[in-house]
Amino acid sequence: MFKSICELLALGRLQILFVENDLNIRERMQRALGQGFLVECVASITEAKSYLDTSVPDILISEVVVGPENGLDLCRYIRSVPALRSLPIILLTSLATLQDKVAGFRAGTDDYVVKPCEAYHLMARIRLLSRIKRLERHVAMI
Repeated sequence: MFKSICELLALGRLQILFVENDLNIRERMQRALGQGFLVECVASITEAKSYLDTSVPDILISEVVVGPENGLDLCRYIRSVPALRSLPIILLTSLATLQDKVAGFRAGTDDYVVKPCEAYHLMARIRLLSRIKRLERHVAMI
């Protein structure tokens, strides 16, 4: 069966799961990142875990403070599940101290981006992280 042009174009685009409880930020990220990536947005860590039970995106981007829940806990959860362990994670947050960043990396994030940030900067970080993970998979196969 033939696929639509939109479906064919989507095949080559990275799939991103974006975790953020603020609706305005989710909508802005959907618009900004949706130009180059397939973006699925969820509003809680619980929703993110449910999503990850059925589908594995190419990259996960999460706020650290997601309502009463914690993006660091999501990082630790992902790193503890064998099927998700290599999922690239970016924490996108306004928490900017050195201690915040170290806590993020200890929890298992691959990158830590401080808000506010420009969409083109985040897109560059996404592409870089994707390239690094692709190289890691290639080296692991050798």
